[in-house]
Amino acid sequence: MRVLGLVPARGGSKGIPRKNIRLLAGKPLLQYTAEAALAAKQLDRVVLSTDDAEIAEIGRGCGLEVPFMRPIELAQDDTPTLPVVQHALITLNNAGDCFDAICLLQPTHPLRQSKTIDACIELLWTAEADSVITILPVPDKYNPHWVYFMNEHGHLNLSTSESAPIPRRQALPAAFHREGSVYVTRQSVVLESHSLYGQAVVGYIVDPTTAVNIDGPDDWAQAERLLAAGVA
Repeated sequence: MRVLGLVPARGGSKGIPRKNIRLLAGKPLLQYTAEAALAAKQLDRVVLSTDDAEIAEIGRGCGLEVPFMRPIELAQDDTPTLPVVQHALITLNNAGDCFDAICLLQPTHPLRQSKTIDACIELLWTAEADSVITILPVPDKYNPHWVYFMNEHGHLNLSTSESAPIPRRQALPAAFHREGSVYVTRQSVVLESHSLYGQAVVGYIVDPTTAVNIDGPDDWAQAERLLAAGVA
C-alpha cells in the first residue's frame, strides 16, 4: 500500500500574514510539518502543494518535494480542501505515480508527531476504513445531548432532536470533535466519491497537550509557549 503525504500551504493568509513561512521558535512554521512527515515511516512520498514561489523554495529547503505548482484558482480564501487534494492526486497519477491513500497534513499543526501520522495510516488498513481522522473528546458541557440550537422563533431544540436532555453526566455517551492534524483517506474515496471522509470514518484520539491549530495570534503564542516548554 502506498500513501502520499500532502502538505497544503498557499501564499495568502489574512489572520497571520505569510503564516506558513513565518518563524515559529526560530523555524518556518512549514518546517515542523515537513520534519514530522519526513520522519513518518508509513509515507512513501511527501509533497508540498502551493501557489507561492517563496513557499515552494522554503519547502524544498525543508526536504519537501514540489513537483507542481497549485493553480491560483485553487488557492483562494474560500477554496475547499477537497479539490486541492484531488488536484495533487490527479497530477501525480497522470505523471505515473499512483497511491492507495493520501495523508493530509496542514502546516498549522506544528506539534503533530510522526508517530501519530504512522498510527493513523496503520489504523486505516487494520480498521478497513474509508478514512481516519485525529480527534479529541468533547467536554461534557458541550456534549450534543446537552447542546441546543435556536430556531427562527427563538425556541431551543436539542441538537440530537430528542425531547429532553440526558439528566446525568455519567449517562452521556462519549462525543468527539475533529482535531485536524492528520487526515488519511483512500484515493478511491477522494477521486470517486468526492469526499475526504467516505462512509466508514475512524477516529484516532490525540494528546490534547499537543493539539494546537494556529489560526490567529493567540494560537501562535500558545504554540510558542508549548515549544519553549518542550511539550512537543
